[in-house]
Amino acid sequence: MTLSCGLDFGTSNSTLGRIAADGAPHLLPLEGEQLTLPSVLFFGAEDRTIHFGRAALSEYISGADGRLLRSIKSVLGTKLFDDGVRLGARVYRFDDIVGIFVAELKARGEAATGLELDAVVVGRPVQFVDDDPVADAEAQRQLEQAVRRQGFAHVEFQFEPIAAALDYERQVDRERIALIVDLGGGTSDFSLVRVAPERAGRADRSDDILATAGVHIGGTDFDRLLAMSRVMPELGLGSRTIDGKRHLPVAPYVDLSTWHRINRLYDAKAQRDLRSTIREAREAEKVETFVMLVEDRLGHRLIGAVEDAKIALSDGDAVRFDFAVRDRRIETLMTGAQLAEALAASIGRLEQTIAQTLRLAGLSAKEIDSLILTGGSTLVPAVYGRLRALLPEAQVVRTDVLGSVGLGLALEAKRIFGA
Repeated sequence: MTLSCGLDFGTSNSTLGRIAADGAPHLLPLEGEQLTLPSVLFFGAEDRTIHFGRAALSEYISGADGRLLRSIKSVLGTKLFDDGVRLGARVYRFDDIVGIFVAELKARGEAATGLELDAVVVGRPVQFVDDDPVADAEAQRQLEQAVRRQGFAHVEFQFEPIAAALDYERQVDRERIALIVDLGGGTSDFSLVRVAPERAGRADRSDDILATAGVHIGGTDFDRLLAMSRVMPELGLGSRTIDGKRHLPVAPYVDLSTWHRINRLYDAKAQRDLRSTIREAREAEKVETFVMLVEDRLGHRLIGAVEDAKIALSDGDAVRFDFAVRDRRIETLMTGAQLAEALAASIGRLEQTIAQTLRLAGLSAKEIDSLILTGGSTLVPAVYGRLRALLPEAQVVRTDVLGSVGLGLALEAKRIFGA
């Protein structure tokens, strides 16, 4: 018997969806009780073990010797896919790395269900590679090959924006035009999609994607901007040298606010430069706290705390930020208004990209019936407020912000494979 699932292999997070006994789609637990698995691998140099998801991030943040790989989906269809990555004594090709991650997803899904999964519908972006149909086709071929090698005998694909709309489509009683807003960790994608009851069973939905556009702004950018505006001044950002002639260098604060650049500060030369800054700083105590934080390798935990504060501001008007560094504390008040101010320029770029999507489809904002929100950053009040202002007449459809694509792919797998 063929048993199917929906696989959302995401740039930041991945999910597996199945249809439950009641006929509704649900996501399988992939890391403890968590329904998402961050698309991250850590190849440990000491124990020669491959760690996945949150465990991989934990190893990396702890300072363990090894190599962290993130955003591996982004190499599909590019020249980098054929390159090798040396990890210890072995060289891994990217098709090996993608395969290792997919195999882990499959194994965890089968452990959760107690069943062998041999059929899958895989989500794919409208374009893996912008404006290059040859590279786009090659990217799908590469992903399909990697998936098949892990034991999936039957592999189909569906566009991610269509998958995100499938659960909603079961509720509509007439044709509607939906704007799907997917605000991920590193990118934001916008798709205008036609949904209708009579279209739900069609195998080819490419004609229902009316326009797409994207911009490289996401949740990690929001974290960086919030950190720079509210936390880094507590560590000396914006302060002057003792003689008052210049401000302290900005670059170290940008590095500390940017997840993938934090490890630069752990370099011995970078730390020497930071210690020398203490002697020049008018507010030396703040810079000392910065140096202590770096010496104790607390950078990633600090940005994690900033992300937690951003999330807390989705449910409240203010949050007290409090982070310990040895016998000191970094304390500041964060408000929703301050977050909105910090994100203003980025939200403006999101608005421009939505306007571009509408122009590509030849539609006006008033012609959009539904606003389908997915991705954690759609919960940020400043973002949500601007979306509502842009499309005031559209019905807002709240999906599972991290799992809507996986749920839709599970529905598609049921339609294609039947079980």
